Amino acid sequence: MRQRTMGRLGWKVGEVGYGMWGIGGGPGGFTGWNYDIAPDALDLAVDLGCTFFDTAWVYGRGKSESLLGELRRRRPEAEMRLATKVPPLNREWPPRPQDTLEDVFPVDHVLEYTKRSLENLGVDKIDLLQFHVWEDRWAAEPGWQRVVTRLKDEGLIDGFGISVNRWEPTNCFAALDTGLVDAIQVIYNIFDQAPEDELFPRALEEDIAIIARVPFDEGSLTGNLNAGTTFPPEDWRAVYFGPENLPPTVERIDALRELVPDGMTMPELALRFILHHPAVSAVIPGMRRPEHVRSNLAVSGAAPLPPELLDALRAHRWDRTPTHWSM
Repeated sequence: MRQRTMGRLGWKVGEVGYGMWGIGGGPGGFTGWNYDIAPDALDLAVDLGCTFFDTAWVYGRGKSESLLGELRRRRPEAEMRLATKVPPLNREWPPRPQDTLEDVFPVDHVLEYTKRSLENLGVDKIDLLQFHVWEDRWAAEPGWQRVVTRLKDEGLIDGFGISVNRWEPTNCFAALDTGLVDAIQVIYNIFDQAPEDELFPRALEEDIAIIARVPFDEGSLTGNLNAGTTFPPEDWRAVYFGPENLPPTVERIDALRELVPDGMTMPELALRFILHHPAVSAVIPGMRRPEHVRSNLAVSGAAPLPPELLDALRAHRWDRTPTHWSM
């Protein structure tokens, strides 16, 4: 596994990390989780050199964090960096226009969920604590600044980050101005290339870690969707790949297929595109089964994509704005 540095935090981590939404299961997420094989997938990831694990309390309402805590206890010799997220108090993803900081991340709520995460993970310090949503209009408010500073001063967290809202990669610049934000988690993939415009140059200049999430566009960039694809109603993708989004997505995936080189899969191409950018500290594909782990982690260390292929992939950029089905 090739190593990268998590910005000014200075950690070396495997460039392909583990996104733990799907493996955590529970309401409002992905279907298809299996708690019997989840430990096998996590152990295999450690065996193959994965050292960065990204979870959140809301992934299974603590279950994903607990799975990660169990992994850490099983494998005390393994080098791991654990990242988790405080959920919004009002459970709104993303925040609504009228939501205030007190509606979403009041101090007591942040402290309570930090404690919960510490207990679930079985650690005395969380490597990276993130806010699971963000609005930059809150940046100047003292509440979140005080609580982040307090958690760092008390040794309960090492770094602090923000998971920015879908298709809003610059909705964090005022927060970055405070100097308190060590990492930004952002959607970045072959379709969603907008972070390259402003966020990535700033991250490189200021030594901010970038965690690239949703590398497969919620599954479309695995190449497995077609016009007849459906998901169970309790699966988040039933909303995301509804009638507004599924047809144009399938059309774009079909156009992309001709660029996949012989001997390469579309998921491999998707991950290698993300890893070509020097601002990316880690990419975090979701992995529920050992076969997912094996194929995704095998991408690390591959030769850079040829410049002409990168140029061709850039033509598949798809700039979108948030809408009711994209939350």
